[in-house]
Order: sequence, then C-alpha cells, then structure tokens
Amino acid sequence: MFATHVSAWLQRRGIHYGWIVAAVTFLTMLTMSAALGLPGAMMKPLGEEFGWSTEQISSALALRFALFGLMGPFAAVLMERYGLRAVMCAGLTLVGLGMALVTTASQLWQLFVLWSLMLGLGTGMTALVLGAVVANRWFVARRGLVVGMLTASAATGQLAFLPLAAWMIEHWGWRSAIVPIVIGSVVIALLALCLVRNRPSDIGLLPYGEAPGTQPAPAPAFTMNFATPFRVLREVATNRTFLILAGTFFICGLSTNGLVQTHFISLCGDYGMSAVPAASVLAMMGAFDFVGTILSGWLSDRYDNRKLLFWYYGLRGLSLFWLPHSEFTIYGLGLFAMFYGLDWIATVPPTVKLAGAAFGPAKVGLVFGWIFAAHQLGAATAAYGAGFARTLLLTYTPALYTAGAACLFAAVIVMAIRRPTKTAAAPAAATTNAAARA
Repeated sequence: MFATHVSAWLQRRGIHYGWIVAAVTFLTMLTMSAALGLPGAMMKPLGEEFGWSTEQISSALALRFALFGLMGPFAAVLMERYGLRAVMCAGLTLVGLGMALVTTASQLWQLFVLWSLMLGLGTGMTALVLGAVVANRWFVARRGLVVGMLTASAATGQLAFLPLAAWMIEHWGWRSAIVPIVIGSVVIALLALCLVRNRPSDIGLLPYGEAPGTQPAPAPAFTMNFATPFRVLREVATNRTFLILAGTFFICGLSTNGLVQTHFISLCGDYGMSAVPAASVLAMMGAFDFVGTILSGWLSDRYDNRKLLFWYYGLRGLSLFWLPHSEFTIYGLGLFAMFYGLDWIATVPPTVKLAGAAFGPAKVGLVFGWIFAAHQLGAATAAYGAGFARTLLLTYTPALYTAGAACLFAAVIVMAIRRPTKTAAAPAAATTNAAARA
C-alpha cells in the first residue's frame, strides 16, 4: 500500500517508480559489496589479535568468494519463487548478522561460519543477477544505463568504503569498521521492505519506457526450479563459447576480487605503506571502475566484444606485471590504479553480450550465472593461493606475476570465440528480459 501511494505521488510529478526500485537496488548492491570487500582490510589486525596466519584468514575469505559465486545460478530461482523484496531482505539480514556477530568471534571456525557461510550466501543472493533482474523487469528504455550503474556499484562499493574502514581500524580497532555495514544493512532492508515490489504490474504500472497497450511478456519456455541450473550446465558444459567465457571469467575473478581486493592492503604493508593510504588507492580504483564499467557498456553496443575483452585482459595483465615495480610511490600506484581500475569489472558487459548472442534469451540468465560462478571460484583460488604464497615465500610478487600471465592468456583465448552473427544479435538484445523472467 505504501509503495502504491509513493508511486502515485511520483507519477503526478512525471517520475516512474522504477527509479525508486533501482535506487534501493543500487544501495543494496553497494552495501553488500562493501561488506564483501571489508575483510580484506582486517587481515593484519585479525592476525595480530588472534595469531592467525595470512593463509588461515585467506582460506575463510576464499570460501566466502566460492559461496558468493555458486549462489549466482540459483539467485534467479529464489527471486522467481519468493520475490525481489524477500530475497533482498534475507540477504541483507544474513550479511548484517554475520558482520555483527564476528565482533564476538575468537576461534577460527567462527570466522568460517560468519564470514564464509553467512557473508558468502547473503552477498550471493544479491549479486549481479539482482541488478539484471531489476533492470529488465522495471525498464525498457534506459535499460543499458541502469545495468551499467548497478554493475558498477557492485565493484565500487567493495573499494570506496575501504579508506574510511582503514581509518576506523587504525584509530578505533577493527570492530568499529563493522558498525557502518551493520547499520546500512538494517536501514536498506527496511527500505526494501517498504519500497521494493517484484514487478511494475504489482502497483499497476508498465515498465519504464514500455508503450501503453503493450502485451505482457510471454511466459518462460520452461518452469524453473532448483534442478534447472544443473540441467542448463549439463547442456552447455561442452560448448566452446561457454568454456572460453567461463575460463576467462575465472581469470577475471582471480586477478581482481581474489588477489587485489583481498590482499592489496597487506601487500602495501609489506612495502611500508600504512592501511589508510593503501585503502585510498583502492578507492581510486573504485572511482575509475565506475567510469570504466559504464563506458564498457556503451562500447559493448558498438564494437566487437571479443576485441574489447582482448584489450581489457591485456591491459590488466600488463598493469599487474607493473605493480611490483611501481616502488609503491603515489605516482607509481596512481598509474596502476588508473589502468587497472578502468577495467576492474569492465569485462562484465562484453561477457554478457557474448553469452546472450551464443545461448539466446531463454537460457542466458542461467548460463551467465554459471559463468559468474567461475569468476568467484577464480577469486577464491587467488584469495587462498596468494595468502599461501605470502606465508610460504614472504612475498606476493609470484602471485602478481601469475595473475598477470593468466590475464594475457585470457586476452589471447577470448579471440577464439566465434564472431556473433547479426541474426544472433536480436536474441542477445533480449538477454536481460530472459534473466528477469527466468
């Protein structure tokens, strides 16, 4: 009822209610991604207080990334069965509780329960699939802009909050940095409860930009249940395009979330840089990422997406090779932050477009869910592997070189994807509709 009154009030002022749903979704994904990135700033204080090694803490963070990714194929099923509002509130509750309870933890197994299980599942429920579903249920016009902004929020939130968190940890202890995430989770869950509705028809509206009198979208070709993602995976498991996209997205996660997001502050500490300026460099990456991801969405509508991915992965690989030689000065790290930040998740729009062209609207949502799962498995591999290398070799340099070489490999193999035909482009344009209806 409240949402209906707000919608009517906005309509009188020429504002579509879809923008309210998009705004709440933006805040949800921003908060969840900030919660996902925060533990990377806490590795050193946790190790100092409890005596845990970098490898032990990294193992908990790696499992968190794995669960976050593996929730992707099932997030659309949950949204179809229980609705956007219920899934958003459940995810925010899991994350808020997990972050609040970790302040009382004293054993390593508790870190696994709270940060690996609760944080991994909670953030996975509101990952990129949520942005795709909201954009495609509520928008016809400006859909690409909405998808780009929501996608950018998912990475920017992981980085933008870190300078404040690092300052709070330095002055008030690591537990203080939990407070903004917990408060944000509670406030945004209340906003979602009051304002979010599953579809425009729930409050008597058409999607933004939909022509009056348009017939409702047809029902999906098959009924989705929790076995459907496994059936789709079995069907595409031997497809060359799927294998290349999943493999390159594995490398994408390995070279971003798992390595730099998780270990960058610890890496800078090895070179004598304190947490606050190191986190500020991450925030700079987040700012460049916000621009780069939206620009990537614009470019993906106009240029060969394979060539875009070639440049994104190639430049990322070169920037990772550069990082150990940057001398960790403001100039050196600033140069790294610019090139690396611009394509932090700029790979998402071209990957989605290529998946849509290859698999069509009926399956692309679930297929991309599995590709995204590969991304987070790559992140989990790097989160643990880099921590293990740091514990064993006392340096992150081999991990940086390995990730850089993997990115160059991804830049080469992505060109082996068959060039999408013009006839395949039409289904690709409807991919987001499929993700919403699936």
